[in-house]
Amino acid sequence: MDNLRVGVIGVGHLGRHHARNYTEIEGSQLVGVVDVDRSQAAAIAKQYKTTPYFDHRDLIGKIDAASIVVPTVHHHAVARDLLEAGIHLMVEKPFTTTVAQARELIEMARARHLVLQVGHIERFNMAIIRLQEILTNPGFIESHRLGPYDPRVRDVGVVLDLMIHDIDIVLQLVHSPIVTIDAVGVPILSEREDIANARITFANGCRANLTASRVTPNKMRKIRIFQPNTYVSVDYQKQSMEVYRKEAIEGAREGEPKAQIVRKRLRIKREEPMKLELTHFLSCVREGKQPAVTGEHGQNALEIAIQIVEKIQQNSQTIDQLMYLGSPRHDG
Repeated sequence: MDNLRVGVIGVGHLGRHHARNYTEIEGSQLVGVVDVDRSQAAAIAKQYKTTPYFDHRDLIGKIDAASIVVPTVHHHAVARDLLEAGIHLMVEKPFTTTVAQARELIEMARARHLVLQVGHIERFNMAIIRLQEILTNPGFIESHRLGPYDPRVRDVGVVLDLMIHDIDIVLQLVHSPIVTIDAVGVPILSEREDIANARITFANGCRANLTASRVTPNKMRKIRIFQPNTYVSVDYQKQSMEVYRKEAIEGAREGEPKAQIVRKRLRIKREEPMKLELTHFLSCVREGKQPAVTGEHGQNALEIAIQIVEKIQQNSQTIDQLMYLGSPRHDG
C-alpha cells in the first residue's frame, strides 16, 4: 500500500489544514474533501486540486484512510459509517461526546484491524516530545491554555475544547491512577463553561492544576512541571523549553549557599505538529502498527474531561450563590 488514498471530512478552520498537509505528505493522495457547506467544499477542493463531496458516505470505496474534522456531535456517526466500510481513521479531539460511543468505535476498529488515531496534536509538539525525555518523577504540574472567544466552537465548553489537550498530556506524564478531581468554571459568552480550573490528584501524590479560558484577550499555551531538583517550563506555541535545576556548589564556604539554580534554555527544532501527526497516522496505516494516540487514549482523556465538566456543573450553584452574596446590596 504505497500510495494511500485519503479524504478529509469537514474542511472548516481546522479541516482545511488536514487537507493541505495530506497534499504535502509523500505517498498520500488526497482523493476528496467533504463538507455540508457546498461552497466551502468546492473552494477547498479547488485549492488543493481534488474532488468536493457533500456526504461522507460518497467517499466509501474511493479511499483507504480519512480525517474526521466535523463538529464533535457528529464524530461517532461519521466514524461508524467509515469503520464499517473498512476505512482507517484519524478522528479529531474530543474523540466523541460520550465514553460509550468511544468504546463502540474502538471495538469496531479492533474487530476490523483498522488504525484508529485520535487528534491530540500536542503529543506531536517537539517541545512535548523532548519533555518526556527529561521527566522522571513529576510532583506538580500546572498548565494554562488561554485565548480569545471563537464563535465557531459552539458544541462544547472550554474543557472539551481546550483543556482536554492538557488532560491528555498530563495522563501521559503521570503514570498513576487518579484519586480525586475538583473543578470550577463559569459561562461568560456562551451557554457552557468558558473559563475552567481543574485540580487532579494522583495516587502517587502528584497533583495537576489545569486552567483553560476562551475569553482571554492574549493567547497562552504553557505547561510547567516540578519534580525533585528540577522545574521545566514549556511553551507549546513557541515549541520552547526552559529547564531549571538545583545544583550543589562545590567548595561553598560556611554560611554561603550550598546550592544554586541553574537555568538552561534547550534548543528545539520547530516542526508543524499536524504534519507530524498525519505522517505518523499514514505510516501506521501503511505498516499496520498501533498509533501513538490510540482510541483508548482519546477515551481516557474524554472520560476525565467529562468528569471535570460534571464537577463544574455540581459546583455552579455554589459559585452563583457566592457571587450573589459578594455583590453590592442596594436597599430601597
